[in-house]
Amino acid sequence: MSYPADYQPAPNLLRDRVVLVTGAGDGIGRAVSLACATHGATVVLAGKTVKKLEAVYDEMEQAGGPQPAIYPINLEGATPADYDQLAQTIENQLGRLDGVVHCAASLPYLSRLKDHEAEDWMKVMQVNLNAPFLLTQALFGLLEASDSGRVIFTVDSVGTEGRAFWGGYGASKAGLDSLARIWAQELENSHIRVNRVDPGPTLTALRKRVFPGEDNSALKRPEAVAPAYLWLLDPANRVNGECLRLD
Repeated sequence: MSYPADYQPAPNLLRDRVVLVTGAGDGIGRAVSLACATHGATVVLAGKTVKKLEAVYDEMEQAGGPQPAIYPINLEGATPADYDQLAQTIENQLGRLDGVVHCAASLPYLSRLKDHEAEDWMKVMQVNLNAPFLLTQALFGLLEASDSGRVIFTVDSVGTEGRAFWGGYGASKAGLDSLARIWAQELENSHIRVNRVDPGPTLTALRKRVFPGEDNSALKRPEAVAPAYLWLLDPANRVNGECLRLD
């Protein structure tokens, strides 16, 4: 599925709404966070590197939008109790949550499965699959209380295609794609909408790490994919269970 080619989000699209973004300090997560703030949202910046989150926070403050919030969290080691605490903090300090955008991802290297380090496999599964499940589950009550809760999972075609050498990352993204589909079906009669975005090749630190010699000029920047997320976060958009592929 694709969103309208001429899509122009309204300036106040997300006014008075609260959106949490994981991986908010860099890449697509940063771009989505800034776009949400530009269009009126109070953004909860979640990520493991405080310095990066603070830089995004400062950008938002300088732009004059709603004051964001920073929530440092390392998804590699976070427990269900940590996610419950995050949900409680949002409820106590902001009083609501209208959207969750899962952008955080781990890809340590490309490898044959027989050579994949077990510890790295577990870390990738924790960040790319377990964390999105546990976080969404912990935030479910807040999303249910919203008049139009939105959950967006960032997926990748290497998961659905089963491409060689993508190891734990490919397997975790396959699981994430399935998780999103299941959740969308379970919630189809509710006011929560669950969708996916496959950004395609994008100029991020993660991609540069695995393709160091790639021609960066041929890649789209993270800012180019942010409108797709805004379209799915739109309270008036009733799309559910779809995947926007931005190749």
